[in-house]
Amino acid sequence: MSSKRSGRGVSRPRQPLTKAMLLPMDQASAREQSLSYHLALAVCRGGHGNGHLFNELIRVVYVAWFLQQAGYGNERVECYKMAEYAVEAALELADRLNQWILAEDVIPVFERLLALHDSQLATAPLHKVLEAERQLLHFLAGTAPSPIPERDRGSAENH
Repeated sequence: MSSKRSGRGVSRPRQPLTKAMLLPMDQASAREQSLSYHLALAVCRGGHGNGHLFNELIRVVYVAWFLQQAGYGNERVECYKMAEYAVEAALELADRLNQWILAEDVIPVFERLLALHDSQLATAPLHKVLEAERQLLHFLAGTAPSPIPERDRGSAENH
């Protein structure tokens, strides 16, 4: 019997996670990522946004959602949906009137989500952040309308 494996049908064991993957993102990288999201919000709220900046805002909404699903955060689903709808409305306005602006009434929602994401980057292991980004890419490559459900589970009886 040969000691070599053919590799067919045999799953290889996962590589163990490195120390860096088990720890939160390094502070400089987290600060840089956070700054890009906060700047996007500042520019969009001032009416000087563009497609790239609005993509940054929706990206942080979805990555924060995926990290929350992994146990890092407890913001209500309605907050995520409000942010998602606000970006969709802004994109429609930009398409119709070429005005790139975020509605003033949703700024506090984005501020809450950005604060949550800052804490996620400071506490979630790097492998969880990378997994959330992989989930985002998977969602973007698919045809699903949104990864965020319409309302919290169990909130139907509250309405």
